[in-house]
Amino acid sequence: MAKQSVAFKSDVAQVLDIVIHSLYSHREIFLRELVSNASDACDKLRYAVLTHPDLARGAAFQITLTPDKKARTLTISDNGIGMSRDDLINHLGTIARSGSAEFLKSLSSDKSKDMSLIGRFGVGFYSAFMAADKVVVRTRKAGETDGHIWESDGAGAYTIDEDASPVDGTEITLHLKKDADEFLEPIRIRHLVKTYSDHISVPIVLKSGAEQETINAASALWRRNKSEITDTQYKDFYQSLTHAFDAPWMTLHYAAEGAIDYTALLFVPTKPPFDLFRPDRKSGLHLYANKVFVTDDIPDLMPHGLRFVTGVIDTADLPLNVSRELLQSTPALPKIKAGLTKKILAALKKRAEKADDYAVFWESFGAVLKEGLYEPSEYRADIAGLCRFYSTAGDGLTSFADYVGRMKDGQENIYYISGTDRAVLRAHPQLEGFAARGVEVLLLTDPVDEFWVQTFGEYDKKKIVSVMHAKPDIDKIKPPAQDAAESLDKKALDDLCARIKETLGDSVAAVRPTDRLTKSPLALVTPEGNMSLNLERLMRAHGQQTAFSSPRVLEVNPRHPLMRKVSGWFAGADKARAADVVAVLYGQALIIEGEPVKNPAEFGEKLAALLMRE
Repeated sequence: MAKQSVAFKSDVAQVLDIVIHSLYSHREIFLRELVSNASDACDKLRYAVLTHPDLARGAAFQITLTPDKKARTLTISDNGIGMSRDDLINHLGTIARSGSAEFLKSLSSDKSKDMSLIGRFGVGFYSAFMAADKVVVRTRKAGETDGHIWESDGAGAYTIDEDASPVDGTEITLHLKKDADEFLEPIRIRHLVKTYSDHISVPIVLKSGAEQETINAASALWRRNKSEITDTQYKDFYQSLTHAFDAPWMTLHYAAEGAIDYTALLFVPTKPPFDLFRPDRKSGLHLYANKVFVTDDIPDLMPHGLRFVTGVIDTADLPLNVSRELLQSTPALPKIKAGLTKKILAALKKRAEKADDYAVFWESFGAVLKEGLYEPSEYRADIAGLCRFYSTAGDGLTSFADYVGRMKDGQENIYYISGTDRAVLRAHPQLEGFAARGVEVLLLTDPVDEFWVQTFGEYDKKKIVSVMHAKPDIDKIKPPAQDAAESLDKKALDDLCARIKETLGDSVAAVRPTDRLTKSPLALVTPEGNMSLNLERLMRAHGQQTAFSSPRVLEVNPRHPLMRKVSGWFAGADKARAADVVAVLYGQALIIEGEPVKNPAEFGEKLAALLMRE
């Protein structure tokens, strides 16, 4: 096939321009990315050879770095699996395939943060253009006879041609920019490899003239003794594995022996990955069999609520001829999953003893961990013990155990209120009666909170109950002292509730008095068995706009001065004024719940008229 010139897609060209010109301050990262890609290529061929021995190249796996000062080139070559013509188009001609637009949206004005996106959207290869003004790739895929040459200056197009003398694997030659001489110096290359790629199990050879030397440890870090590994080495391995720039918040390295033998090197990041809540996110775990890479896409190797954990699992009990498609039926994996889960939860429990330190983890991954309360499993009780919440008891985080320890005499339930903003929830009218009794209420603001409270149900035999339910049982808790003379009598109160229901019609399911309000005249609550307003908002946000809508119960404070006035207006000759006040108060109650009033213009007119009235 003749040499072909192909234009990059428009969004790819834009990403290239950003990578080349905007993410310039950390350009040495390109070497980490290209070496990592070369290592992956060797791992893939090593695995493929297990089931297809004819693909073997013959020579031991190796990555070679060759600087040429005279030609001003740096070549990174490997004898891994290589690429076909289609691979070159799909992998080098398309950045992140469907992820280019997402990459552009993720950029900020902070270059140090933007730099962490390299590698996460499939743009790792293109970081080479930060140091090179032309990149030439020669490659041949294992099992094929034809080789190809890919070439681009990153300006908007690339060419593909057949290679007359194909290489085994892939050879990437960077024609360096005038200000990139540092990447031609052996001492600089050694430093970068030691910093970013020392752990890679494939030997990295620096070829300088006639001299050759291996410049990395070339051993699987997870197979080494913990006493021989420094925190810096763990950090470097974590960053290379995840393409992240933060340090791991927790490192867990151990060897398990028993029914299944395996080695695990696990990390909990400090900062959440950008795609933590994306449904198509791959597992952060890399599975090896006797140091042979198998896959990094096993969704069930870790409970969903622990998907923030990343690292390496290496086992000798995984059949080397098992296909990736059959991994789910391998009996070793459920046992490994159980062992990993217990170890991680135990380690988190120990770290949770230091409240300030654990708060860092909780802010990043608390919403994910709480998904473990929603999923039925044998670990729900352990996860519940690890959960932390904000509450009305103070500004810090609290646990279920701490809450139960502070429960009032006569209190039978754990109470919560859900919404999107803690400050707004703290001021909610429905908390007034709880505050007056000194009853603590959990403030839940994560979307997952609406779901796990329904399935988890209780902690330490205490039911978890929403204060927004129509009848939370707090009657047994001693109420604050109240002046009975200030309250409407039963007949006036019954008449007031009937008049309000008549005024509002089907907008509310019922109107009834309550002693849970101490400062507000009225408030909305959810009828027993109905979906909360916050959950309805979440469902509408996902396109289910009418299926779950239902009227609320309106609770009236019989001791509020305004409600006594409204009662008098209804009983006298000022019924129109009473109806207008009720309409405005109902609109106010909707606004407090974060719901829009049905007719904003009418609401505004009535409010203005009432303010003008003497």
